[in-house]
Amino acid sequence: MQTSLPMALYKNFLGHAPDWYKKTIVAFLIANPFLFMVDTYIAGWVLVIQFIFTLAMALKCYPLQPGGLLLIEAMFIGMTSPSHMMHEIEVNLEVLLLLVFMVAGIHFMKDLLLFLFTKLVIRVKNKMVLSLAFITASAFLSAFLDALTVVAVIIAVGLGFYTIYHKVASGKEFHHDHDHTDDNNVQQLGKDDLENFRAFLRNLMMHSAVGTALGGVMTMVGEPQNLIIADKAGWDFVEFATRMAPITVPVFVFGLLTTIVLEKTKLFSYGAQLPAAVREILVSYDKHMDEGRTNRDKARLAVQALIGVWLVVGLAGHFASVGLIGLSVIVLATSASGIIEEHALGKAFEEALPFTALLCVFFGVVAVIIDQQLFQPVIQWVLSFEGETQLVMFYLANGVLSMVSDNVFVGSVYITEVMAALEHGQITRDQFDLLAVAINTGTNLPSVATPNGQAAFLFLLTSAIAPLLRLSYGKMVMMALPYTVVLTLVGLAATYFGLVDTTQTLYDMHLIEHHSALPASGAESH
Repeated sequence: MQTSLPMALYKNFLGHAPDWYKKTIVAFLIANPFLFMVDTYIAGWVLVIQFIFTLAMALKCYPLQPGGLLLIEAMFIGMTSPSHMMHEIEVNLEVLLLLVFMVAGIHFMKDLLLFLFTKLVIRVKNKMVLSLAFITASAFLSAFLDALTVVAVIIAVGLGFYTIYHKVASGKEFHHDHDHTDDNNVQQLGKDDLENFRAFLRNLMMHSAVGTALGGVMTMVGEPQNLIIADKAGWDFVEFATRMAPITVPVFVFGLLTTIVLEKTKLFSYGAQLPAAVREILVSYDKHMDEGRTNRDKARLAVQALIGVWLVVGLAGHFASVGLIGLSVIVLATSASGIIEEHALGKAFEEALPFTALLCVFFGVVAVIIDQQLFQPVIQWVLSFEGETQLVMFYLANGVLSMVSDNVFVGSVYITEVMAALEHGQITRDQFDLLAVAINTGTNLPSVATPNGQAAFLFLLTSAIAPLLRLSYGKMVMMALPYTVVLTLVGLAATYFGLVDTTQTLYDMHLIEHHSALPASGAESH
């Protein structure tokens, strides 16, 4: 039966998103102009809450479309202007370049990363040591790369292991195509082994995801909002890491201790072991791959290792902006690997560009918040506290919002408002520096609570491996819970008891610069 044109338009709108979700977005779009006519401040806050709702419902519909529609309407009714949004994008250009070029650059180094992680799982037989190795490796990589990229590598590793087991369990050879898996076939051949293997991989996936948060908070390139904060504060790579250390180092140590406790006690579904039959299969596969590796393959791995060294040295030495170093990685890795066709290059950009577009919409919403002065009362209230209490309030305010929203959005909004407070003389430069640390740690640590908070967690949840491992939204929240509690409380304690004193010590040791003058703007403050 032919659908009427109005009904066809409605069916096409937001595709296969649930009917209630479509109606909710339409209701938002109808209500907002009337609200704006009644009270601009309330209408602004309603828009922000609506945008946070689209982020929280990311599994129903990617937030770019509904969030973008809300922003376009907000511009038409006068909440902000395209020129102000463009200004916010220009100010944060380095963040966009990081996402576009760095994530794509790492795509061309996946061979090396897959090789290293495979060896790790094969060689390390103790599950606790393996879990610590995965969380530490993810943290280290996330400190220098983008967390999304690191999770993409971990997913590729896990999916590779799963499909290897599936093929052997199905009586097929390693070299057969194993891109598609048939769950039912595997279940018939070794249900106990399969369930244990799933649980084992779930453990590694979650340890690794938490590792990206532990490492991502440490450096200015770990998360997109870190780069925004570093840019506003005028900190380079080394100064950013040094300022964060009083909080990030104790949090990292307690994160590892949590891993040990979870693996020992087997609480929250941790402690699953790799079945002996599956280990045998993976060892055979590894041997098969080693025997089949040509000199060209070995040369490719060696060159990628050298590029990895350049990446770390280039970022630590601040030789160029992060995005440009990422661009250099693309050029070096593709040249050395012989990837010269345009369509082959295009695949690398698929992961990052949707999120880059979403980030531009973020900056449009930030422009609304600034124009409508939405955060002014909250900022003034938090600034009314003094000393360590003020830092704790900022940490908590960021943390709670980052659990339900996206930490990039929360971090960029708060640092913009604190920058404005500095420029208007409401706070000193030293206060600003301490608040910037509290904002960075507040957005990065408590946000592991839900997949909404961290893009890397959401990426894992929406990946191909999640249904194979039975990794649902609720399961992720439950498995992240012990880490959420420990990371949040340790970060809170370090903020309250150690940040001010340690920062003063770092000043005295001349490890970070003591800012006394007010900057003309965030970018020129250094």
